[in-house]
Amino acid sequence: MAKSKADTTASTDPVAMGQDLMKQIEDAGLGPMRWLGAAWFEKMADMNGEVISFVADRIREDVKTQHALLHCKTTEEVQKTQVAFLEKAYAQYTEETGKLLKMSMDMLPTSNDETKNTPV
Repeated sequence: MAKSKADTTASTDPVAMGQDLMKQIEDAGLGPMRWLGAAWFEKMADMNGEVISFVADRIREDVKTQHALLHCKTTEEVQKTQVAFLEKAYAQYTEETGKLLKMSMDMLPTSNDETKNTPV
């Protein structure tokens, strides 16, 4: 028996898609994720924003370096441009790793002496 067109159409509503995903996660045995709370999801969104911003900055640096390489007149200039690019990339990746690590640690629940269990 052929499926109707309504059965094969995927939902384009992002909220419905998110709810379906959460239901699938719960059905897979991971249980309700409500214990994470809204603050966790906000921190996750902040972390995603940080990654996107970092990638955009790195792409700008890539384009800037390509432009500089195209204007080099000697192999020494090419070498200096490449070394400067690598040094800056190393510094930026190191700094970003530290930021993301701190943001990740801030997402973990904190406990005190009265807490018997933490979810992590």
